[in-house]
Amino acid sequence: MKIGIPKETKRLENRVALIPDGARLLRDAGHEVYVEKDAGLGAGFQDDDYTKAGAVIVNSHEELFKVSEMLYKVKEPLPEEYNLLREGQILYAFLHLAAAGKLAKVLLEKGITSVAFETVQFNNGHLPLLEPMSEVAGRLAVQEGAKYLESTYGGRGILLGGVPGVPRAEVMIMGAGTVGLNAAKIAHGMGAHVSILDIDKERLKFIDNIFDSGVETIYSAAYNIERCLKKADLLIAAVLIPGWSAPKLIKKEHISLMKKGSVIVDVAIDQGGCCETSRPTYHDSPIFVDNGVVHYCVTNMPGAVPLTSTVALAEATLPYALNIANKGLGKAVKEDSALLRGINTYMGKVTHMGVAQSLGLPFRKLGPDDIR
Repeated sequence: MKIGIPKETKRLENRVALIPDGARLLRDAGHEVYVEKDAGLGAGFQDDDYTKAGAVIVNSHEELFKVSEMLYKVKEPLPEEYNLLREGQILYAFLHLAAAGKLAKVLLEKGITSVAFETVQFNNGHLPLLEPMSEVAGRLAVQEGAKYLESTYGGRGILLGGVPGVPRAEVMIMGAGTVGLNAAKIAHGMGAHVSILDIDKERLKFIDNIFDSGVETIYSAAYNIERCLKKADLLIAAVLIPGWSAPKLIKKEHISLMKKGSVIVDVAIDQGGCCETSRPTYHDSPIFVDNGVVHYCVTNMPGAVPLTSTVALAEATLPYALNIANKGLGKAVKEDSALLRGINTYMGKVTHMGVAQSLGLPFRKLGPDDIR
Protein backbone atom coordinates (compact mmCIF):
# COMPACT_ATOMS: atom_id res chain seq x y z
CA MET A 1 0.00 0.00 0.00
CA LYS A 2 1.12 3.57 -0.67
CA ILE A 3 0.97 5.41 2.64
CA GLY A 4 1.31 9.19 2.82
CA ILE A 5 2.37 11.23 5.85
CA PRO A 6 1.52 14.88 5.16
CA LYS A 7 2.82 17.90 6.96
CA GLU A 8 0.01 19.11 9.21
CA THR A 9 -1.59 22.35 8.06
CA LYS A 10 -3.62 23.18 11.17
CA ARG A 11 -2.34 26.38 12.75
CA LEU A 12 0.64 25.66 15.02
CA GLU A 13 0.15 21.90 14.78
CA ASN A 14 3.67 20.50 15.14
CA ARG A 15 2.86 16.83 15.57
CA VAL A 16 3.43 14.31 12.81
CA ALA A 17 1.52 11.03 12.43
CA LEU A 18 4.49 8.69 12.02
CA ILE A 19 7.99 8.61 13.50
CA PRO A 20 10.96 7.21 11.51
CA ASP A 21 10.91 3.86 13.34
CA GLY A 22 7.31 3.44 12.22
CA ALA A 23 8.25 4.24 8.64
CA ARG A 24 10.87 1.49 8.82
CA LEU A 25 8.33 -1.04 10.05
CA LEU A 26 5.93 -0.20 7.24
CA ARG A 27 8.72 -0.44 4.67
CA ASP A 28 9.88 -3.78 6.09
CA ALA A 29 6.31 -5.02 5.65
CA GLY A 30 6.54 -4.19 1.94
CA HIS A 31 4.69 -0.88 1.81
CA GLU A 32 5.69 2.41 0.20
CA VAL A 33 5.94 5.27 2.68
CA TYR A 34 5.85 8.88 1.45
CA VAL A 35 6.60 11.72 3.87
CA GLU A 36 6.08 15.36 2.98
CA LYS A 37 9.19 17.51 3.24
CA ASP A 38 9.69 18.89 6.77
CA ALA A 39 6.63 17.03 8.10
CA GLY A 40 8.49 15.92 11.22
CA LEU A 41 10.48 19.06 11.99
CA GLY A 42 8.06 20.41 14.59
CA ALA A 43 8.43 17.22 16.61
CA GLY A 44 12.20 17.02 16.17
CA PHE A 45 12.44 14.55 13.27
CA GLN A 46 14.52 15.44 10.19
CA ASP A 47 13.83 14.39 6.60
CA ASP A 48 17.08 12.37 6.71
CA ASP A 49 15.67 10.36 9.62
CA TYR A 50 12.82 9.25 7.38
CA THR A 51 14.93 8.54 4.30
CA LYS A 52 17.28 6.39 6.39
CA ALA A 53 14.18 4.45 7.48
CA GLY A 54 13.26 3.83 3.83
CA ALA A 55 10.66 6.53 3.27
CA VAL A 56 10.49 8.77 0.22
CA ILE A 57 10.44 12.52 0.82
CA VAL A 58 7.79 14.32 -1.24
CA ASN A 59 8.29 18.02 -1.89
CA SER A 60 4.70 19.26 -2.04
CA HIS A 61 1.42 18.79 -0.22
CA GLU A 62 -0.39 18.24 -3.52
CA GLU A 63 2.01 15.52 -4.61
CA LEU A 64 1.72 13.77 -1.25
CA PHE A 65 -2.08 13.62 -1.45
CA LYS A 66 -1.92 12.48 -5.08
CA VAL A 67 0.39 9.54 -4.49
CA SER A 68 -1.25 8.24 -1.29
CA GLU A 69 -3.73 5.38 -1.09
CA MET A 70 -3.95 5.90 2.67
CA LEU A 71 -3.50 9.35 4.18
CA TYR A 72 -2.09 8.88 7.67
CA LYS A 73 -2.52 12.21 9.50
CA VAL A 74 -2.77 13.66 12.97
CA LYS A 75 -5.61 16.16 12.48
CA GLU A 76 -8.55 16.46 10.11
CA PRO A 77 -8.08 17.93 6.62
CA LEU A 78 -8.70 21.68 6.42
CA PRO A 79 -10.79 23.39 3.70
CA GLU A 80 -7.74 24.11 1.55
CA GLU A 81 -7.10 20.35 1.43
CA TYR A 82 -10.62 19.24 0.50
CA ASN A 83 -9.95 19.38 -3.25
CA LEU A 84 -6.86 17.20 -2.80
CA LEU A 85 -8.90 14.27 -1.49
CA ARG A 86 -9.99 11.69 -4.03
CA GLU A 87 -12.41 8.81 -4.21
CA GLY A 88 -11.12 5.52 -2.90
CA GLN A 89 -8.63 6.97 -0.45
CA ILE A 90 -8.49 5.90 3.17
CA LEU A 91 -8.19 8.79 5.60
CA TYR A 92 -6.73 7.71 8.95
CA ALA A 93 -6.60 10.56 11.50
CA PHE A 94 -8.37 12.42 14.28
CA LEU A 95 -11.52 13.72 12.57
CA HIS A 96 -14.11 14.81 15.18
CA LEU A 97 -16.78 14.90 12.48
CA ALA A 98 -19.64 15.56 14.91
CA ALA A 99 -18.27 19.10 15.16
CA ALA A 100 -17.16 19.34 11.51
CA GLY A 101 -20.20 19.18 9.27
CA LYS A 102 -18.49 20.70 6.23
CA LEU A 103 -15.70 18.13 6.32
CA ALA A 104 -18.20 15.31 6.75
CA LYS A 105 -20.05 16.50 3.64
CA VAL A 106 -16.82 16.51 1.62
CA LEU A 107 -15.90 13.00 2.75
CA LEU A 108 -19.36 11.77 1.77
CA GLU A 109 -19.33 13.50 -1.61
CA LYS A 110 -15.88 12.18 -2.47
CA GLY A 111 -16.53 8.65 -1.21
CA ILE A 112 -13.65 8.75 1.27
CA THR A 113 -13.29 5.88 3.70
CA SER A 114 -12.49 7.66 6.95
CA VAL A 115 -11.13 5.92 10.01
CA ALA A 116 -11.22 8.24 13.01
CA PHE A 117 -8.70 7.66 15.78
CA GLU A 118 -11.19 8.89 18.37
CA THR A 119 -13.84 6.22 17.63
CA VAL A 120 -11.66 3.11 17.42
CA GLN A 121 -13.15 1.41 20.44
CA PHE A 122 -12.88 -1.93 22.23
CA ASN A 123 -15.96 -3.84 23.37
CA ASN A 124 -15.38 -2.60 26.93
CA GLY A 125 -15.49 1.03 25.77
CA HIS A 126 -11.73 1.62 25.89
CA LEU A 127 -10.43 4.05 23.23
CA PRO A 128 -6.86 2.92 22.47
CA LEU A 129 -5.96 5.63 19.95
CA LEU A 130 -7.56 8.52 21.81
CA GLU A 131 -6.15 7.51 25.19
CA PRO A 132 -2.55 8.76 24.77
CA MET A 133 -3.71 12.19 23.65
CA SER A 134 -6.28 12.27 26.46
CA GLU A 135 -3.46 11.56 28.92
CA VAL A 136 -1.47 14.45 27.48
CA ALA A 137 -4.47 16.79 27.36
CA GLY A 138 -5.49 16.00 30.94
CA ARG A 139 -2.05 16.74 32.31
CA LEU A 140 -1.60 19.78 30.11
CA ALA A 141 -5.00 21.18 31.09
CA VAL A 142 -3.82 21.76 34.64
CA GLN A 143 -0.50 23.19 33.49
CA GLU A 144 -2.26 25.66 31.19
CA GLY A 145 -5.01 26.42 33.69
CA ALA A 146 -2.45 27.22 36.38
CA LYS A 147 -0.69 29.61 34.02
CA TYR A 148 -3.84 31.48 33.02
CA LEU A 149 -4.86 31.89 36.63
CA GLU A 150 -1.95 34.32 36.81
CA SER A 151 -3.07 37.95 36.89
CA THR A 152 -0.92 38.68 33.83
CA TYR A 153 -3.51 36.84 31.72
CA GLY A 154 -6.61 38.11 33.48
CA GLY A 155 -6.73 35.33 36.04
CA ARG A 156 -7.47 35.63 39.75
CA GLY A 157 -3.79 35.66 40.64
CA ILE A 158 -4.00 32.47 42.66
CA LEU A 159 -1.42 29.70 43.05
CA LEU A 160 -2.88 26.20 42.71
CA GLY A 161 -1.17 24.81 45.80
CA GLY A 162 -1.27 28.00 47.83
CA VAL A 163 1.36 28.46 50.53
CA PRO A 164 1.23 27.82 54.27
CA GLY A 165 -1.47 30.01 55.76
CA VAL A 166 -3.13 30.73 52.40
CA PRO A 167 -5.97 28.59 50.93
CA ARG A 168 -5.29 26.30 48.00
CA ALA A 169 -7.04 26.77 44.68
CA GLU A 170 -10.28 24.93 43.98
CA VAL A 171 -10.03 22.76 40.86
CA MET A 172 -13.25 21.30 39.46
CA ILE A 173 -13.00 18.53 36.86
CA MET A 174 -16.06 17.50 34.87
CA GLY A 175 -15.66 13.94 33.63
CA ALA A 176 -13.72 11.14 35.30
CA GLY A 177 -12.42 9.48 32.14
CA THR A 178 -8.81 9.45 30.97
CA VAL A 179 -8.58 13.25 30.71
CA GLY A 180 -10.21 13.77 34.09
CA LEU A 181 -8.07 11.18 35.85
CA ASN A 182 -4.84 12.64 34.47
CA ALA A 183 -5.93 16.17 35.29
CA ALA A 184 -6.71 15.07 38.84
CA LYS A 185 -3.24 13.52 39.18
CA ILE A 186 -1.51 16.76 38.26
CA ALA A 187 -3.82 19.12 40.15
CA HIS A 188 -3.65 16.96 43.28
CA GLY A 189 0.12 16.69 42.93
CA MET A 190 0.38 20.49 42.74
CA GLY A 191 -1.47 20.79 46.02
CA ALA A 192 -4.85 22.06 44.82
CA HIS A 193 -8.16 21.05 46.34
CA VAL A 194 -9.63 18.84 43.61
CA SER A 195 -13.24 17.85 42.96
CA ILE A 196 -14.17 15.51 40.11
CA LEU A 197 -17.71 15.00 38.83
CA ASP A 198 -19.16 12.14 36.84
CA ILE A 199 -22.42 10.21 36.46
CA ASP A 200 -20.64 6.83 36.68
CA LYS A 201 -20.59 5.94 40.37
CA GLU A 202 -18.27 2.97 39.82
CA ARG A 203 -15.77 5.29 38.17
CA LEU A 204 -16.07 7.69 41.10
CA LYS A 205 -15.36 4.80 43.48
CA PHE A 206 -12.26 3.99 41.43
CA ILE A 207 -11.07 7.62 41.63
CA ASP A 208 -11.73 7.70 45.36
CA ASN A 209 -9.71 4.53 45.89
CA ILE A 210 -6.66 5.47 43.85
CA PHE A 211 -6.39 8.88 45.51
CA ASP A 212 -7.11 7.44 48.96
CA SER A 213 -9.93 9.98 49.36
CA GLY A 214 -7.54 12.84 48.54
CA VAL A 215 -9.77 13.93 45.65
CA GLU A 216 -13.41 14.76 46.31
CA THR A 217 -15.77 12.73 44.11
CA ILE A 218 -19.19 14.18 43.32
CA TYR A 219 -22.15 12.86 41.35
CA SER A 220 -22.68 15.08 38.31
CA ALA A 221 -26.19 16.39 38.93
CA ALA A 222 -27.27 19.93 37.98
CA TYR A 223 -27.34 21.17 41.57
CA ASN A 224 -23.87 19.79 42.26
CA ILE A 225 -22.49 21.38 39.08
CA GLU A 226 -23.85 24.78 40.12
CA ARG A 227 -22.48 24.42 43.65
CA CYS A 228 -19.02 23.53 42.40
CA LEU A 229 -18.97 26.29 39.78
CA LYS A 230 -19.50 28.91 42.48
CA LYS A 231 -16.32 27.90 44.29
CA ALA A 232 -14.13 26.81 41.35
CA ASP A 233 -10.95 28.70 40.51
CA LEU A 234 -10.14 26.33 37.65
CA LEU A 235 -12.73 24.29 35.75
CA ILE A 236 -11.55 21.52 33.44
CA ALA A 237 -14.35 20.33 31.16
CA ALA A 238 -13.63 16.82 29.94
CA VAL A 239 -16.91 15.02 29.25
CA LEU A 240 -16.71 12.68 26.25
CA ILE A 241 -19.25 10.59 24.38
CA PRO A 242 -17.14 8.92 21.66
CA GLY A 243 -18.05 10.23 18.23
CA TRP A 244 -20.88 12.46 19.45
CA SER A 245 -20.98 16.19 20.00
CA ALA A 246 -19.93 17.09 23.52
CA PRO A 247 -22.88 17.74 25.87
CA LYS A 248 -23.29 21.42 26.77
CA LEU A 249 -23.26 20.98 30.53
CA ILE A 250 -22.11 24.52 31.30
CA LYS A 251 -24.75 27.02 30.17
CA LYS A 252 -24.20 30.71 29.54
CA GLU A 253 -26.03 31.56 32.74
CA HIS A 254 -23.66 29.29 34.69
CA ILE A 255 -20.69 31.50 33.81
CA SER A 256 -22.12 34.34 35.88
CA LEU A 257 -21.95 32.05 38.92
CA MET A 258 -18.18 31.76 38.65
CA LYS A 259 -15.59 33.99 40.27
CA LYS A 260 -14.15 36.80 38.19
CA GLY A 261 -10.74 35.72 36.94
CA SER A 262 -11.47 32.00 37.23
CA VAL A 263 -10.37 29.82 34.32
CA ILE A 264 -12.16 27.26 32.14
CA VAL A 265 -10.10 24.77 30.13
CA ASP A 266 -12.55 23.12 27.74
CA VAL A 267 -10.72 19.97 26.67
CA ALA A 268 -13.85 18.80 24.80
CA ILE A 269 -13.69 21.73 22.37
CA ASP A 270 -12.68 19.51 19.43
CA GLN A 271 -16.08 17.82 19.84
CA GLY A 272 -17.83 21.18 20.15
CA GLY A 273 -17.07 21.89 23.81
CA CYS A 274 -18.89 21.35 27.09
CA CYS A 275 -19.51 25.07 27.65
CA GLU A 276 -21.96 27.18 25.67
CA THR A 277 -19.51 30.06 25.84
CA SER A 278 -16.59 28.07 24.39
CA ARG A 279 -15.24 28.65 20.88
CA PRO A 280 -12.13 27.22 19.23
CA THR A 281 -8.82 28.95 19.86
CA TYR A 282 -5.19 28.36 18.80
CA HIS A 283 -1.87 28.05 20.58
CA ASP A 284 -0.77 31.55 19.59
CA SER A 285 -4.01 33.09 20.90
CA PRO A 286 -5.33 30.47 23.31
CA ILE A 287 -7.63 32.43 25.59
CA PHE A 288 -10.53 34.85 25.62
CA VAL A 289 -12.56 36.33 28.46
CA ASP A 290 -16.33 35.98 28.68
CA ASN A 291 -18.21 37.56 31.58
CA GLY A 292 -14.96 37.87 33.52
CA VAL A 293 -14.02 34.19 33.11
CA VAL A 294 -10.89 33.22 31.18
CA HIS A 295 -11.58 30.51 28.57
CA TYR A 296 -8.84 28.27 27.16
CA CYS A 297 -10.28 26.35 24.18
CA VAL A 298 -7.40 25.14 22.01
CA THR A 299 -8.64 22.34 19.74
CA ASN A 300 -5.28 20.57 19.49
CA MET A 301 -3.92 20.90 23.00
CA PRO A 302 -1.35 18.07 22.70
CA GLY A 303 0.23 19.98 19.82
CA ALA A 304 1.82 22.23 22.45
CA VAL A 305 4.14 19.36 23.39
CA PRO A 306 4.69 17.80 19.95
CA LEU A 307 7.60 15.50 20.74
CA THR A 308 5.85 13.78 23.64
CA SER A 309 2.55 13.73 21.78
CA THR A 310 3.95 12.49 18.45
CA VAL A 311 5.75 9.53 19.97
CA ALA A 312 2.78 8.56 22.16
CA LEU A 313 0.30 8.85 19.28
CA ALA A 314 2.47 7.07 16.71
CA GLU A 315 3.07 4.14 19.03
CA ALA A 316 -0.69 3.72 19.48
CA THR A 317 -1.82 4.19 15.87
CA LEU A 318 0.92 2.30 14.01
CA PRO A 319 -0.32 -1.26 14.76
CA TYR A 320 -3.70 -0.42 13.23
CA ALA A 321 -2.06 1.23 10.20
CA LEU A 322 0.01 -1.93 9.70
CA ASN A 323 -3.09 -4.12 9.90
CA ILE A 324 -4.93 -2.00 7.33
CA ALA A 325 -1.93 -1.99 4.99
CA ASN A 326 -1.04 -5.65 5.42
CA LYS A 327 -4.50 -7.16 5.22
CA GLY A 328 -6.61 -4.54 3.49
CA LEU A 329 -9.32 -2.72 5.41
CA GLY A 330 -11.95 -5.39 4.72
CA LYS A 331 -10.00 -8.24 6.31
CA ALA A 332 -8.65 -6.02 9.07
CA VAL A 333 -12.11 -5.05 10.33
CA LYS A 334 -13.32 -8.65 10.16
CA GLU A 335 -10.60 -9.52 12.63
CA ASP A 336 -10.91 -6.39 14.77
CA SER A 337 -14.27 -4.97 15.82
CA ALA A 338 -12.54 -1.96 17.42
CA LEU A 339 -11.25 -0.89 14.02
CA LEU A 340 -14.71 -1.36 12.50
CA ARG A 341 -16.09 1.12 15.01
CA GLY A 342 -13.47 3.58 13.86
CA ILE A 343 -14.97 3.88 10.36
CA ASN A 344 -17.00 7.10 10.25
CA THR A 345 -17.74 7.35 6.52
CA TYR A 346 -17.81 4.68 3.82
CA MET A 347 -19.01 4.84 0.20
CA GLY A 348 -20.86 8.10 0.72
CA LYS A 349 -22.61 7.09 3.94
CA VAL A 350 -22.11 8.03 7.59
CA THR A 351 -21.32 4.83 9.43
CA HIS A 352 -21.02 6.09 13.01
CA MET A 353 -24.27 6.65 14.87
CA GLY A 354 -22.92 9.54 16.95
CA VAL A 355 -21.68 11.44 13.92
CA ALA A 356 -24.93 10.87 12.03
CA GLN A 357 -27.20 12.02 14.83
CA SER A 358 -24.99 14.98 15.77
CA LEU A 359 -25.08 16.24 12.17
CA GLY A 360 -28.66 15.21 11.39
CA LEU A 361 -27.55 12.84 8.61
CA PRO A 362 -28.74 9.35 7.67
CA PHE A 363 -26.89 6.51 9.39
CA ARG A 364 -25.78 3.31 7.72
CA LYS A 365 -24.87 0.45 10.04
CA LEU A 366 -21.67 -1.12 8.78
CA GLY A 367 -20.94 -4.80 9.25
CA PRO A 368 -17.58 -6.54 8.89
CA ASP A 369 -18.66 -8.10 5.59
CA ASP A 370 -19.70 -4.75 4.07
CA ILE A 371 -16.16 -3.50 3.43
CA ARG A 372 -14.87 -4.23 -0.05
